[in-house]
Amino acid sequence: YLYMEQSVASWHSSGLLQTLLQHKLVFIETRDTRETAAALRNFQRACDAGRGAVFLCVARGKVSEGVDFSHHYGRCVVVIGLPFQYTKSPMLLQRLQYMKETHGINQADYLTFDAIRQASQCAGRVIRSKSDYSVMVFADSRYNFPSKQEKLPEWIRKNISVDYSNLSTDVAVTLVRRFVREMAQPW
Repeated sequence: YLYMEQSVASWHSSGLLQTLLQHKLVFIETRDTRETAAALRNFQRACDAGRGAVFLCVARGKVSEGVDFSHHYGRCVVVIGLPFQYTKSPMLLQRLQYMKETHGINQADYLTFDAIRQASQCAGRVIRSKSDYSVMVFADSRYNFPSKQEKLPEWIRKNISVDYSNLSTDVAVTLVRRFVREMAQPW
């Protein structure tokens, strides 16, 4: 939550948030369950009205753990960074020690696998049926490493193309616009 709050504050001071608000409403997940539920309802109302909206949330948060953004509620998801667990948690440290002693699982391997699994789960919130479509952006250069990509589910991995890696923002926006326009056409 802290990283997201700092990002939003930075976007506000740079004017980026105001530019975004000219086109879309912005809703933010908070630590408060009731506030987040209200933000989610308002996000859905904005999408239903045709206005569209942006919902900012955190991996392992309330929204990424069970809310589906199917159809017009989720046409793009951007996963910023790798959502590693807080490694100072006593419970996690005990689990890591148990896995190493019992199964010989390396701590770094487990934490990386878990972070990639979590990122996949967040990205998967927008594809909920075979007729659904969405753009998934993994905004971190570490997703380019084969050691990270091989941990992604096959349905994501098979759609990763070298042609769509390491793009500038302008090129990415152009490609996303083209994709969404093509997909939005009736069958």
